[in-house]
Amino acid sequence: MSLTKLYAPIAEDMQALDAVIRDRLYSDVVLIRQVAEYIIGSGGKRLRPAMVLFTAGAAGYRGTQHRELAAVVEFIHTATLLHDDVVDESDLRRGNKTANAMFGNAASVLVGDFLYTRAFQMMVGVKSMRVMEVLADATNVIAEGEVLQLLNCHNADVDVDDYLRVIRYKTAKLFEAATRLGGILAGATPEVEESLAAFGMHLGTAFQLVDDVLDYSGEEADTGKHIGDDLAEGKPTLPLIHVMKHGSAEHAACVRKAIESGGRDDFPAVLAAIRASGAIEATQKVAEEEAEMALKALNVLPASVFKDSLVDLSKFAVARKY
Repeated sequence: MSLTKLYAPIAEDMQALDAVIRDRLYSDVVLIRQVAEYIIGSGGKRLRPAMVLFTAGAAGYRGTQHRELAAVVEFIHTATLLHDDVVDESDLRRGNKTANAMFGNAASVLVGDFLYTRAFQMMVGVKSMRVMEVLADATNVIAEGEVLQLLNCHNADVDVDDYLRVIRYKTAKLFEAATRLGGILAGATPEVEESLAAFGMHLGTAFQLVDDVLDYSGEEADTGKHIGDDLAEGKPTLPLIHVMKHGSAEHAACVRKAIESGGRDDFPAVLAAIRASGAIEATQKVAEEEAEMALKALNVLPASVFKDSLVDLSKFAVARKY
């Protein structure tokens, strides 16, 4: 199922979200408008803001503040992308040149800062200390995850728990915040709020694990990024960790060397080692287990079209090819 069909129950909200984003992106500084509109207009699944909209609906919210918070979540996510691409020296995202490739590193970092601060201006407008607490904590944890990932680069001794911690911090935390916000807006009980947060955390983890799979099995035209980017940056993702733990001594040594040296020279040999060890299938299995835990967390919700969509999105997250 396409995301357009999945988003059908929130189509009106998504259209309103686009209007909020365009309005809130405005700045008197021309370069800020250019860079921000370039990155926002470059596509993307808008999965995180959709999580705010869906969970708010599933928990019974019927106002309009969820659109504002969905935009906040998208701005935080976009800011992390701008900074990520500078740190990773990436030049391709979603099939387009990255903002740093287009406008330079300095502009990307500073516009990322603008998006972070604009997001905080917007969350203040909601006038909820609980909302501010959740988003402030999430933003701080995401920054910790970025630093942890940086420390793990070129480190072939990172184990599964270390890597999953990076995922929980860097990727899953914003999913968790997004789904928790839906519950907070709806005035959900603590049990429902925690279940929604657990749903987001597990879904975000599954989502990142599938990204790890696609970095070694996807098609560049589908993923919109260079295949093997993670290896080039020396990132020890789960497929590589699996080879070092379960592959042959020769394959493990090949992967270790590739992680420690970085670059793309060893990519064909690493890809052969990944395929021989079943690392793609093993990582996919972990992703599917996370998606199953996400689905179980939805049991506290009453039946609704929004809940059905959350179920479908959980399935999409692990079946996607992009």
